[in-house]
Amino acid sequence: MTVEFSWLQLQPYILVGSLPLLLCALVCFYKVRLLNKKVVETQSQLVELTALHQTDQISLAQAKGAEQQLDYLKSELQVLQLNNQELNIELRTSKEQQQHFKTRLIESQQQSKHYHNQWQSSQEKLSEVMVQLATLQSSLTEKELSFNAQLEQIANSKAELGKEFENLANRVLSQKSAEFKTLNQESVQQLLMPMQTEMKGFRDKVEAIHSEELKQRSELKTELINLQKLNQDITAQAQQLTNALQGQKKVQGNWGELMLENVLDSAGLRLGLDYKREVSFNTDDGKLRPDVVVYLPQNRHLVIDAKTSLSAYTRYVNAESELDAQVALKQHAQAMNDRINELSNKDYFKLPGLNSPEVVVLFVPIESAYVEALKYQPDLYQKAIERQILVATPTTLLTSLNIVKQLWRFEDQSKHTAELANRAERFYNKLNSFLSSMQGVGKQLDKAKESYDKAFAQLYSGKGNLIKQAAEFRDLGVSVQKELPAPLVEQAHLELGAADVLDEPSVLKSNTQPVTDLTE
Repeated sequence: MTVEFSWLQLQPYILVGSLPLLLCALVCFYKVRLLNKKVVETQSQLVELTALHQTDQISLAQAKGAEQQLDYLKSELQVLQLNNQELNIELRTSKEQQQHFKTRLIESQQQSKHYHNQWQSSQEKLSEVMVQLATLQSSLTEKELSFNAQLEQIANSKAELGKEFENLANRVLSQKSAEFKTLNQESVQQLLMPMQTEMKGFRDKVEAIHSEELKQRSELKTELINLQKLNQDITAQAQQLTNALQGQKKVQGNWGELMLENVLDSAGLRLGLDYKREVSFNTDDGKLRPDVVVYLPQNRHLVIDAKTSLSAYTRYVNAESELDAQVALKQHAQAMNDRINELSNKDYFKLPGLNSPEVVVLFVPIESAYVEALKYQPDLYQKAIERQILVATPTTLLTSLNIVKQLWRFEDQSKHTAELANRAERFYNKLNSFLSSMQGVGKQLDKAKESYDKAFAQLYSGKGNLIKQAAEFRDLGVSVQKELPAPLVEQAHLELGAADVLDEPSVLKSNTQPVTDLTE
């Protein structure tokens, strides 16, 4: 019996982009090819033995030997078929894991799309604020030009008033011009400078978030390269596995710690930053030193232990009879239980200085070792959970550590998003304050212009206006060297004529217009 795999059967695992599952599928594919090769060799030997049995009927002893060898090969074929069935089970498990990874990938893509939409929304809001700022700056420029034009017109009108009204015009014009200029320059400069600083910080923050996104994409590419390198190291690690399983307990422990560190590095965690090895803690019972302490967001920790005995599992794999295999498997399951109880009694999650959930991860470097123990003792996983122990294999631990890395990434993005929202709120408040101040400036300008028009109207409005009184001085024989401006005198006569028909408040209301209209 042979099991054939083709590239088309592996292609769905490649399309979903799950490299950890692809690695598992490739290992299974490699094992199945080896089994198929051995089956072919066994069948070939069986054919040869059958031919020898047909042609060599003379030697009964040789026939009996061939028959014994045939029985042995049949038993070996049965073992290979059992192994093939186990590989099929592992393949089905891998397919289920692939579906789970695919679901997680879709969720991650949706979250990424959500954050991208938030970033686009921030960009749109920034564009709107920039447009509003440009509009305000344009309006401010127009007001400055209008104000400067008014100042120029006032200066021209002041020169034409004459010496009789020089003191009044100079006082009003100098006072209002100084107030307008000081208010305009100082207020606008003080308001624009913080806003420009805030805008620069806001722009830098958006660029930093964009750079962080590019950096995360680069890290993802690096992680894929590392997974590819991990695939290349499988052959070398397989040989190390054989040597370690046949070695002493200390050698097995060191090999388990090495495998754990490889999984941590493959997940993108950094030694000394994201996790630490063999950190010593002082307790009432002495010093405790867990193999690995993983640092989680919000100052939390996760303890992982990798000291697992696999001697019984080695004897189970190499057993020549079913009885020996069952005895070794029972010892292997008992060793797993002993290790779970031993690790549970240490209560690593209660160590001072650790903020860990009430669970410790027991790392089993060989997935099939844990699977065989579960087959023999189906309640092993539940008993471990009750003892606050979570058993993890390289595949499940790598998935969990990738989630840890994503949690760190989301933690950083949340901090950046909160900072961005804070800056946007401060920018909005500053802009609102600026708009309020500019409205106050506009009101002050309108009020000052109204006061100026009212003061200037007193020159020629009303029956007792100053121009009329000055004209009366000339009629009384007062000598003057220069006549008053003719437009002002004419306007004063018109005002006096209109005052005979209309009441004085209406006259004042209808003639409060700037001097620019008179000079024109």
